[in-house]
Amino acid sequence: MALNARQAHQRAKPGDTVIGWKLDRDQRRELLLQFPPKFSELVADHVTLSARVDRKSELPSETHGEIVGRSEDGEGVEAMVVSIGGTTDRPDGSTYHITWSLAKGRRAKESNDVIRKFGWEPLELPMPVKLEPAALR
Repeated sequence: MALNARQAHQRAKPGDTVIGWKLDRDQRRELLLQFPPKFSELVADHVTLSARVDRKSELPSETHGEIVGRSEDGEGVEAMVVSIGGTTDRPDGSTYHITWSLAKGRRAKESNDVIRKFGWEPLELPMPVKLEPAALR
């Protein structure tokens, strides 16, 4: 049975894996041209659905989203906000996003805090993005 993101999140058992979506590798190259990274360390890899879940957790069924906005703190964290299934709201209360780039010493997990603290600016034209459901680590 195909599970939407909310169902996959709710059914996931505790563990040490992250589930979500990898960016399509071919489209990633195009996206980096469209949205050049602001900081030196490129990430632009995935969208997290749920962290600290069992490796055998069922994956979400969605395979498309839209980059709808951008957030950054001016000090080394840049993230693209993503809408999946018509929402930017992750089931855990945070925001779907792709950590886009980082300055040295910054970490991808800081993107959640940056979006929460600074909000995000909507893009004039949302950018469709192909997503591959995956266990990420």
